[in-house]
Amino acid sequence: MRTISILITFLFLSWLTCATSRGSDNGDTYVREACSVTRYLDLCMHSLASFSHTAGRSPSKWARAGVSVTIGEAKNASQYLNKLKKNRIMRGRNRIALSDCIECFQDAIENLHKSLGILRNLDATNFDTQMGDLTTWLSAALTDEDTCLDGFADQSSKQVKMLQNQVSRVTYITSNALALVNKLAAAGLGSLNGR
Repeated sequence: MRTISILITFLFLSWLTCATSRGSDNGDTYVREACSVTRYLDLCMHSLASFSHTAGRSPSKWARAGVSVTIGEAKNASQYLNKLKKNRIMRGRNRIALSDCIECFQDAIENLHKSLGILRNLDATNFDTQMGDLTTWLSAALTDEDTCLDGFADQSSKQVKMLQNQVSRVTYITSNALALVNKLAAAGLGSLNGR
């Protein structure tokens, strides 16, 4: 029941986001421009559309938005994984893989939070070091998510397919966040003026 209410809320917010973003060509332009460097362009535009007016053309704000959205998605996936474990839906090898997956997501969320902390406190003195840390932590989060999926390779049950879809979505959004951070790094110090 909770999953259905989350889905309905998500659909409503998506509709609301689309309805408000249609009213502004600049908003569409900003999010399209920001997401142009990502691998999953449509997902990026959909998940970040609500940030168009606040982020504008600021690479640091887009990177922050990307990581923030990723944290939310990773937490949702983690709750889903914990629910599967609590309800003892998985058995045998899949149950062990699920426990490993939960641990991977805890690590991923920790790395995402560290990344967001850096993005909230960017400074010119440590910019290059901060960009290196961000790239490392986001790459580690992506690796954790991929490791979770590896545990369910060659599995085809309904529950495993649903888990794989949920986790894959998080990996796509994490990949997009990493691309936005790389765009910020490439833009350099000058991009911090419009934080």
